Amino acid sequence: MSEPRINDRIRVPEVRLIGPGGEQVGVVATGVALKLAQDADLDLVEVAPAARPPVAKLMDYGKYKYESDMKAREARRKQANTLLKEIRFRLKIDPHDYATKKGHVERFLAAGDKVKVMIMFRGREQSRPDAGVRLLERLADDVAELGFVESMPKQDGRNMTMVLGPVKKKSEAKSEQRKRSAEVNAQRKTKSEVKAEARRAAEDQTAPEPVEEQTAPEPAEEQTAPEPSAAAGPKPGPKPGPQQR
Repeated sequence: MSEPRINDRIRVPEVRLIGPGGEQVGVVATGVALKLAQDADLDLVEVAPAARPPVAKLMDYGKYKYESDMKAREARRKQANTLLKEIRFRLKIDPHDYATKKGHVERFLAAGDKVKVMIMFRGREQSRPDAGVRLLERLADDVAELGFVESMPKQDGRNMTMVLGPVKKKSEAKSEQRKRSAEVNAQRKTKSEVKAEARRAAEDQTAPEPVEEQTAPEPAEEQTAPEPSAAAGPKPGPKPGPQQR
């Protein structure tokens, strides 16, 4: 995309001027428009050169270019993140296979991806495109909560295709997926804590109560007789026998 002409590069004699707030100023001489831009410290940018006269707007061109580049970068990033998945159906499909493939479509849409649904016709089935349309419309109704029909059923030779777009953006889908994972982890943690508490309670009930240790009584201190006091006098001796003559 080429750069627009700004300020002195605008060589036409007059322009249809738009003010910085989007208001219509009217057709003025280019010199007058440049003078208004200088007085407001803004740029005069030619936004519609093919108009007669060309349309120019007063703006901060540096800021405008930066915001435009950021928007373009974000658009490219979103386009790169959105994948186009493909699921193939047969016109004659049994209920089990239909449920399985529908589950794949739901998973892709929930993840924020587009889904290209293809029906492959065999033999005389090519003469029954209405049956293919009914099958694709049935699928679209079954997954309506997660996706919408972005491209209507279209037959191309032996194939019929339809594109489903996700209702939620990929970033929103990832955010919800992280939230669900966190909730699941929290529930697992709670269950493990409950089991641990139950196990500890069971161990407490089965464990024998500790027996208190019986301590032997301390031996009584030996009582010693008090020593005789000196004031009590000498002990009486044995009585003397009869004197010998």
